[in-house]
Amino acid sequence: MPLNDRRLYPWAVQGTLSPLMVTGAEGSWFTDADGNRHLDLGAQLAYMNVGHGHPRVVEAIRRQAAELPVIGPNFANRPAARLAEMLSEVTPGDLNRTFFTNGGTEANEYAIRIARQATGRLKIMTRYQSYHGSTLGSISATGENRRTYAEPGGVGFVKTLDPYRYRCAFCHDRDACTLACADAVEQTVVGEGPETVAAIMVEPVTGLSGFVPPPDGYLRRLRELCDRYGILLIFDEVITGFCRTGRWFGCQVWDVTPDLMTVAKGITSGYLPLGATIVSDRVAAYFDDHYLGGGLTYAAHPLACAAGCATLEVYLEEDLAERAATMGAKLLERLRKLADRHPSVGDVRGVGMLACLELVRDRQTREPLSPQRTEAPVSAAMAEARRAILARRVWPLFRWNLIGLTPPLTLTEAELDEGLAALDAGLTAADAALP
Repeated sequence: MPLNDRRLYPWAVQGTLSPLMVTGAEGSWFTDADGNRHLDLGAQLAYMNVGHGHPRVVEAIRRQAAELPVIGPNFANRPAARLAEMLSEVTPGDLNRTFFTNGGTEANEYAIRIARQATGRLKIMTRYQSYHGSTLGSISATGENRRTYAEPGGVGFVKTLDPYRYRCAFCHDRDACTLACADAVEQTVVGEGPETVAAIMVEPVTGLSGFVPPPDGYLRRLRELCDRYGILLIFDEVITGFCRTGRWFGCQVWDVTPDLMTVAKGITSGYLPLGATIVSDRVAAYFDDHYLGGGLTYAAHPLACAAGCATLEVYLEEDLAERAATMGAKLLERLRKLADRHPSVGDVRGVGMLACLELVRDRQTREPLSPQRTEAPVSAAMAEARRAILARRVWPLFRWNLIGLTPPLTLTEAELDEGLAALDAGLTAADAALP
């Protein structure tokens, strides 16, 4: 750890840590205290979409700090009003009203509260392979193993099985997806009693618990299911939002509009903490004559909202959605070529600039190179792959037997080449550990 570091670090065994001291960053790179440059293939935690140190965003923060650095959430301020208007212009359908939060976990927390208030129902249905945040409601909505550290959690949360083509519980032996995963969601709704279910909440593309895109037709089936039973559909777009999938929002890849959408991360590219729960006109209308029971001290913070306005302007002016679609196609093509040469790669998947390599001990059995659904130390083989990549000062996202690639949307082809060379070295190390 850095000298005299008194921090407790998130999601970690403290005694095993030796975090890198970072002193600067620009574009796709960050610099450590010794002056070494590191390629950020994870955009930190999938949020540095416009790259480090973008002058447009930095200047907007400076300007706002000189004008009005802070004001309470019960007052209006120009950056918040402008950002809410900009969001209504880029979100699909009638998602026109915004409740600002401090980040993604609170955005999901308030989506849950708003859905319960607006429907008068209790239950929130989510999936086992999901992560929605760390506050009580959002961690209770989470399906993956991190929720166990907060249990017993909140009440009224119901889990269902996921679409995960590579490890499908329903049609892994079929040539094509049967959408039995969507049938399972409906069976769970019927089993719980549709009249008790306030909302179904999913990530359009699963985040750090798998990086799994849904099969075509799956999100449409959820939309139809919710409409049939009067259930609200919530999309957690904290990772998939703001051009990462090659569209402004992940739901647009499959042309499905939710009733509520939660965003964070890319809304400011992480320059300042900000999240939002964006709701449809129909849901918002409920609160025209009903009390909205909730609030946050720093909601609609002018500095954060100024950063958000500048970030959205960068997305528009630099056409980063199109850039993510183009570069993302190249990324997936190159990853598939890597997989052809490395037997440790079981699956390559992704959409836009959100991609993943899933590593296995055996392609036939699909045994993971390191166990999933646990925070125990990774296997020796996975540790060797990680070491080989980091030795080249390249930082993707690592989880279980997965290597996630969520780079800045401004990544250049030369930077992609450098990153893939490091991945090649890591996969060579993984191959050497195979039986």
